[in-house]
Amino acid sequence: MKTAEIKRRYLAHFEANGHAVVPSAPLPAISDPNLLFVNAGMVQFVPYFLGQQTPPYKRAVSVQKCIRTPDIDEVGKTSRHGTFFQMNGNFSFGDYFKAGAIPLAWDLVTKPQSEGGFGLDPERIWPTVYLDDDEAFEIWRSVGVPAERIVRRGKADNFWSMGIPGPCGPCSELFYDRGPEYGREGGPAVDEDRYMEFWNLVFMQYERGPGTTKEDYPILGELPAKNIDTGMGLERMASILQGVDNLYEIDEVRPILDRAAELTGKRYGANPSHVASESHPDDVRLRVVADHVRTALMLIGDGVTPSNEGRGYVLRRIMRRAIRAVRLLGWQDRALPELLPVARDCMAPSYPELAADFDRIADYAYAEEDAFLSTLRAGTTILDAAIAETRTAGGSSLSGEKAFQLHDTYGFPIDLTLEIAAEQGLQVDAEGFRRLMADQRARAKADAQARKTGHTDLSAYRAVLDAGGPVEFTGYSEVSRESRIRALLGAAGPLGGAVEGETVELVLDTTPFYAEGGGQQPDQGLITVGGGQLEVFDVQQPVPGLIVHRARVVRGEVRPGETGFAEIDTSRRRAISRSHTATHLVHQTMRNFLGESATQAGSLNAPGRLRFDFNTPTGVAPSVLRDVEQQVNEVLLADLEVHAFITSLEEARRIGAMALFGEKYGEQVRVVEVGDYARELCGGTHVARSAQLGLVKILSESSIGSGVRRVEALVGMDAFNFLAREHLLVSRLAELYRVPSDQVADRVEQTVTQLRDAEKELEKLRAQLVLGGAGALAAQARDVRGVAYVGTEAPEGAAGNDVRTLAQEIRGKIDPARPAVVAVAARNNGKASLVVAVNQAARSRGLAASDLVKAAFSGRGGGSPDLAQGGGLPAAEAPNLLVTVEKAIAEA
Repeated sequence: MKTAEIKRRYLAHFEANGHAVVPSAPLPAISDPNLLFVNAGMVQFVPYFLGQQTPPYKRAVSVQKCIRTPDIDEVGKTSRHGTFFQMNGNFSFGDYFKAGAIPLAWDLVTKPQSEGGFGLDPERIWPTVYLDDDEAFEIWRSVGVPAERIVRRGKADNFWSMGIPGPCGPCSELFYDRGPEYGREGGPAVDEDRYMEFWNLVFMQYERGPGTTKEDYPILGELPAKNIDTGMGLERMASILQGVDNLYEIDEVRPILDRAAELTGKRYGANPSHVASESHPDDVRLRVVADHVRTALMLIGDGVTPSNEGRGYVLRRIMRRAIRAVRLLGWQDRALPELLPVARDCMAPSYPELAADFDRIADYAYAEEDAFLSTLRAGTTILDAAIAETRTAGGSSLSGEKAFQLHDTYGFPIDLTLEIAAEQGLQVDAEGFRRLMADQRARAKADAQARKTGHTDLSAYRAVLDAGGPVEFTGYSEVSRESRIRALLGAAGPLGGAVEGETVELVLDTTPFYAEGGGQQPDQGLITVGGGQLEVFDVQQPVPGLIVHRARVVRGEVRPGETGFAEIDTSRRRAISRSHTATHLVHQTMRNFLGESATQAGSLNAPGRLRFDFNTPTGVAPSVLRDVEQQVNEVLLADLEVHAFITSLEEARRIGAMALFGEKYGEQVRVVEVGDYARELCGGTHVARSAQLGLVKILSESSIGSGVRRVEALVGMDAFNFLAREHLLVSRLAELYRVPSDQVADRVEQTVTQLRDAEKELEKLRAQLVLGGAGALAAQARDVRGVAYVGTEAPEGAAGNDVRTLAQEIRGKIDPARPAVVAVAARNNGKASLVVAVNQAARSRGLAASDLVKAAFSGRGGGSPDLAQGGGLPAAEAPNLLVTVEKAIAEA
């Protein structure tokens, strides 16, 4: 049975039993600050399980795309684990419980295939239950499972929680006996290779309170509403129904693996075990290729593009591991054009949008491979130099700092650094590398968390939300209102009050203040409470449904429970709204000129200016930018009505409203229309008519990453003021050049060309001046213990290339049979530098330029034995550098 058919039967079974079919959420987990990607089927339902939102249905079923990345480096080492997988799940929110979930699962897996089931042999299915879960045990008995095949297991195997205070409970897992050829008899507790888990039913009947560790969380009691969360691994069920040993052999993966094996001339299956063997590295690498290519396809399909941070970095790492694995298998050409179409054909039966959008997906994937191949070439050169420097210094280990620099600056994979260094007989300070990586991640996480939560514990926000429910936003229709202060929060949690000079976080029952989101900057303004007043400088939504105002108390005192008057800065709001509407127009117009692949990848809507990031594999021609700008301003002149309305997601898609990649939308969405020109899903604020924008002026277009471009523009008076300044500048230049305004650009270009030519002539003259005395200096070489030594200063301000050339020129004019060392010091921009050149005769005496430079700079500096340099000391130290080199020669 094909994987797509397994998915279809699963959804059909539960839909026939009253479950709402819920589409898979996009892989980027946009609603959870702790997740980069959706990693389980229940993720999109978490607000319902936590009671933060009321579910629109009592029963739901989904097949969720998932990615788990913590163990990327382990992929390929077993035949059952990968980064991308699909989780079939059915969920009940206070409706049915164990007596409903267990029969539904049993019916589907054992019902004959001719009747829509999976047709598994009931005699080969082993359920497990929690130690004291007699209820689940008896329900399994009632559906026909004999007691000897129902296994009671402990907390580690059969009790589930989210890892934070909240719902938890016992679970019941289903295992399939694959037969004696796979291991020992005795059930899952004896051998989980033979008995393979394929379904987990979680019974959320308890709630955990806060504790020291996950294991120490006390169980507070039974929840008032018992929920069901079940997950069937689609890939594992496919391996059972297709009669194959592992996930790499199912229909959605094996063709990719086979194509990789065909390209590289390798054969998959040399190692029959599901555990990787050191003697069969080809199997491991082929698995990496198959898994990572499929994962990259799904990520790019959901709008993730390669970058150096966040989700884009994970995608980049996955792609580069796949490309590297193919090269280690012997294929040196571009691999993704050979493999990605195979992955598309494997996954399109379940996700037809991958075929429809494949041109866009391929553009990003192939561009990333080309960029990485260039990185490999450049990084290998840099690494070779670092290895040579390490060996020259007598070291046996490449520093963690150097490995981190290669990784962070050049994108050079650490595993490749380890491999190449090992080939050269060197180790790498991997611990130092990991420490620097951890420090970088910690800084990035702290910065992101501070921006979102202001360092307040998330549990404090959840407590406020639980106590009063979601905060109502009224800012679409009003800019001020009375509202009660629900809570005041500080870094340590709830506050009883705040006085003048203090900065606090404040939650109102209802608010006209817009919380930052969707690229739109937050509102600012004032909240007046009796004799007190707060100045709001930021508004965030740290947990869904809770709007938090960050404010300074500028007068008096404020306390929770008091009623205040909230009013936003309307000038700022109007300016931001103009920018947001302008962003919609730029987005639509870019798609008009570049095609539908030019989708939004990020935005910033600030007072009077906007920044719009969009996906496109190549730069945008200046002529296209001019056309985009002109068309946008024509829309402004047309004075189109801007209209926002709420509708169903299905209807929004039907009328062609643009949705953003990676966003998860509810059943009800807000659509913003600009006449018939632009239609987009959006929760932000906008103008009433397009003419209110006044003017849009595009300032620049640039690359911010592989396949992602950025447009920056001004809106309204900011655009007008910019053009007015430009006009004054052009008029002044026209006056200075004594030419009409339309000839200014040509005259400026001519002047710049003349200046560049003059600079080149000056460079030649400086070089001649520097080198002119090389012969005389060589003739004046002093004898230092049998070594001809020249120590001199270059003319002040001499360029680095000229200094190196002078040192080499002097060395060349000394008899090569005579050991010679030339040291040239230079002063430039307040700093002293030094170049040392050593001839072959001196090197035979044991002298090395790199050692002499390090002697002058206390171990710093570098280069080769015949030419080296260092710098960074104050300019006044230049003469001392020459003295130090001479002393080192004398002591050698």
